[in-house]
Amino acid sequence: MIAYQLSVFAEDKPGKLAHVTGVLARAGISIRATTISTSDTFGVINLIVDEPKRAEKVLTEAGMTVHLKSVLAVLIPDRPGGLDKLMQLLYHEGMNINNAYGFVLECSARAVFIVDVDQIEKTEKLVEKNGFKTLDTQALSAIEPFHYMKY
Repeated sequence: MIAYQLSVFAEDKPGKLAHVTGVLARAGISIRATTISTSDTFGVINLIVDEPKRAEKVLTEAGMTVHLKSVLAVLIPDRPGGLDKLMQLLYHEGMNINNAYGFVLECSARAVFIVDVDQIEKTEKLVEKNGFKTLDTQALSAIEPFHYMKY
């Protein structure tokens, strides 16, 4: 299954992230995961949201530079070597990872690793053939990370 990531390009200065989150909040769009990386004066805010196409529209209408991209959200075991199994598979098949990040769903049980790869359809078939499950946007929006943790 294919998921979607929004990449918002912004200057690295105070208030830019707040502007992004404010636009999404006013539109009633839920952020499920995010990463931020910067280089000198510019950065990229990567977002997994519950309504990616609508999010792209409202962020663009708010004057932001936004790119919507297909990614794979791979369900992996949350234990030592869980991510390595996926990485070794992709490496041995010559798959290039352009961007990636992950988060835990259930401590010591399940995690999600988001990968942006060059050959997404081929990679999707490869990971599923090797026993990994992929999640689409709807499945990512329905998950409740950390619901087993006791605070």
